[in-house]
Amino acid sequence: MSVFTTLTLPEVQDCLRDFSIGEMTELRGIAAGITNTNYFVITETSRYVLTIFEANTIDELPYFVDLMTHLAGHDIPCPAPIADKHGVALRLIKGKPALLVSCLQGSDVSEPDVEQCAQVGRVLAQMHLAGNAFDQQSKNQRDAAWRSHTAAQVMDKVSAGDQALLQQVLAFQDSLDLGGLPTGVIHGDLFRDNVLFDGATLGGFIDFYYACHDVLAYDVAIAVNDWCLTESGDFDEPRLNAFMQAYTDVRPFNEAEKQAWQGLLCIAALRFWLSRLYDLHFPAEGELTHAKDPDYFKNILLKRATPSAL
Repeated sequence: MSVFTTLTLPEVQDCLRDFSIGEMTELRGIAAGITNTNYFVITETSRYVLTIFEANTIDELPYFVDLMTHLAGHDIPCPAPIADKHGVALRLIKGKPALLVSCLQGSDVSEPDVEQCAQVGRVLAQMHLAGNAFDQQSKNQRDAAWRSHTAAQVMDKVSAGDQALLQQVLAFQDSLDLGGLPTGVIHGDLFRDNVLFDGATLGGFIDFYYACHDVLAYDVAIAVNDWCLTESGDFDEPRLNAFMQAYTDVRPFNEAEKQAWQGLLCIAALRFWLSRLYDLHFPAEGELTHAKDPDYFKNILLKRATPSAL
């Protein structure tokens, strides 16, 4: 993601000296995203991704390491954590937790087509099923309590109209009863820039650091709110239908999920409007950082909100 922690090649060579990855020849900062620091670590024969965690403690991270290891072992295309010669994957770099993972083939797509949306939907459902066998749980860092708290933090930074919208949608959120919906491992941030395609083939899902235990259909709502849109923020029906058909062919929605679907789309949009508002008004310092436009997701929220939410 953005480079908050600046490293040099000699520093990384020293920190990763116990890893059997060959001689490192290049270190390259990855200028995308807004949460953690990421570098490509390039060796004579391979490429890896080194993540420096800017907000997590090292005690919070074994869940993500174990989850990616579990999913990779169940044939879900995702980065595999790399352990050192002693079997340890996590370490501290400049006092911050760090993790080296395999680098998947491919790149993100800015304008996905119907078939790409179908592939993402299918693999997301497969990931949700594979997560059933994972015996750890992690709380959602961006749950309803976080959304309420963050709204309070940004409330006096936004217009009166936006304040009213936040208050209305928060009240709607509080009225939602999601207790009976199927839960399990969710990715939590499956946007286009967190999926790689190698040509026409899905290369894998990346950036699992918002993964947690939550409502599975909420994860689907997060994804389609990014993958299946027109420029105006409306749903592109062919892409949406392809995504949902491919997903439900693998893991069908039950009746409770179908009834909650519109509400899940609404709170999924709220989550990302709030995170963008927070990043805009409380920016972190970083070498390559950039904040994304909050109004993009406010527009999506307005299109997803039911009359009862407004």
